[in-house]
Amino acid sequence: MENIWDKYAKVLVDYSTNVQKGELVVISTSSIKSKDLVRAIYKRVLQKGANPVLRTGFGDMAEIFMKYASDEQLDYVDPMTKLEYEKADVFISLGAPLNTKAMAKADLNKMSRRGKATKPLSELMLSRAAKGELKWVIADVPTHALAQEANMSLDEYTEFLFKSCYLDLEDPVAKLKELDIEQTRWAEYLNGVKELRIVGDKTDITFNVEGRKWISCSGLNNYPDGEVFTSPVEDGINGEIFFDFPQNYRGNSAKDVHLRIEKGQVVKAEASSGQEFLEAMLNMDEGSRGIGEIAFGTNFEVQDVTGNILFDEKIGGAIHMAVGASYPETGGKNVSGLHWDMIKNMKNGGKAYADGKLIYENGRFII
Repeated sequence: MENIWDKYAKVLVDYSTNVQKGELVVISTSSIKSKDLVRAIYKRVLQKGANPVLRTGFGDMAEIFMKYASDEQLDYVDPMTKLEYEKADVFISLGAPLNTKAMAKADLNKMSRRGKATKPLSELMLSRAAKGELKWVIADVPTHALAQEANMSLDEYTEFLFKSCYLDLEDPVAKLKELDIEQTRWAEYLNGVKELRIVGDKTDITFNVEGRKWISCSGLNNYPDGEVFTSPVEDGINGEIFFDFPQNYRGNSAKDVHLRIEKGQVVKAEASSGQEFLEAMLNMDEGSRGIGEIAFGTNFEVQDVTGNILFDEKIGGAIHMAVGASYPETGGKNVSGLHWDMIKNMKNGGKAYADGKLIYENGRFII
């Protein structure tokens, strides 16, 4: 009899990554808390005739590494990991944190240095994915830490996670495909747009998106999903934008983030808290002050920030803009070890204009 974990695994293996016979599938997880889903995925990959490789963690390895690693160790990328990024056909990555604040006190200079060192891996992954050589998906399992971060009980968070993934439905894939049809319609419209303007509270910013590809996200790389995104033209972003939601990244948070952008570069960044962290991330490397993504969230099962970016960037009625790396498959060219999605609520009067035409208001498309 199929249980919820078998159902979850089938979506990730059969739909999200479409695992084929003979493929090399790397299954990675951050903690033992994901064992039920890992077991189901491992079994399903075998049933598909593919070759699973399991990479497991214990939840606090990154914290230990940041505390004790020397500069030489921070700069070192082991050849086994590099080989996986070069050879794997599929990556299935599962989050199951035991402590969402484990990195909150980590040395910011060390974090920045490590980000620079691993940048070639993320570049390789994005490049191979853009060429169709690599399939990948990120998903989470409910833990007490995630529930606490979201101000929920574990039972409440578990129900929220399953509903956000449409796993409460008899056929979650049918729902994802239905979502994709609607999102594809919006993406196709936006593909003909030259300039996107976002207006709202302390926000008036324009993005040159001419020639860039808008993509509908419906469970192929993230699960849960629900967004339409692109990478804007690198030097074609100008204005200011205010993010009213808390902006969480790598166990740290910055609140009331207000950015001014000129010719695609963040020239001023302010936050009511987390200012030091915000500046450290923006100064990570040459591309970290660039803009890598602009997107509309469309998953209305997610309505408020939970402290988990996998869910928060999909909030129905919100937009998000990423500082740092862009996506090659959209035509994006900005390279960075940073990709920090910052989320803005649009349900409070926010508007979006496409070449001067109002297309989005109060959190919903009106085209």
